[in-house]
Amino acid sequence: MSTSTSQHGPQTTPTVVLVHGAFADSSSWNDVVARLHAHGYPVVAVANPLRSLQGDAAYVRDVLDSIDGPIVLAGHSYGGSVLSEAAVGHAGVKALVFVASFLLDEGESTGDLAGKFPGNELGTALRPVPVRTPDGGTADDLYIEQDKFQPIFAADVPADVAALMAATQRPILAGALADAATRAAWKDVPSWTLVTRQDLAVPAEAQRYMAERASSHVVEVDASHAVTVSRPDVVADLVHEAARATA
Repeated sequence: MSTSTSQHGPQTTPTVVLVHGAFADSSSWNDVVARLHAHGYPVVAVANPLRSLQGDAAYVRDVLDSIDGPIVLAGHSYGGSVLSEAAVGHAGVKALVFVASFLLDEGESTGDLAGKFPGNELGTALRPVPVRTPDGGTADDLYIEQDKFQPIFAADVPADVAALMAATQRPILAGALADAATRAAWKDVPSWTLVTRQDLAVPAEAQRYMAERASSHVVEVDASHAVTVSRPDVVADLVHEAARATA
């Protein structure tokens, strides 16, 4: 896809690439996308495979390579783990936006940081489903129990919407949460972090810890983990801020 040129020459408006996390899909960004389109941004919401950290990052990297011009790369939850691995050394990526997300350092896993501080209730709500792997073995795909989805993942989302999200959630292989990061793009690329104060999946304290060590620009909001659905205005505003600051 080509989003960087026009009849008037190079285009400076960045393409915004959005990476969803576990237990969600690209539609979780829909209301954010609508607001970004209103600001004039081209947007690509990637279908994150949720199979392994390095494999997911390689997939996102391929998407980044298909885009001409500057990129603002945003990730929600585990999507932050993926984007930081994917963006290292990519000349097009000008800003990173972490939304209720993980900023892993080398050697850390998503699971490590999720449990580093008290307040994570997600682990008690997960249901493993054994699935076959390409090598003939088995692995656990993790789902959130549907009756626990709203209170733990999406407490500030209307009940009918949360029920649809629970039914359509994308599972993640347990191994992806245990995979250790090998690179950290936030060490070289300016970053912005949206901290969700009412988060029961990635506690706010953990988000602040990761953002502080990354010298990330921090905005806080009273919202659940499903902030892309409950507060798309705040998410889009932060992406817009990152885009303007790095233009």
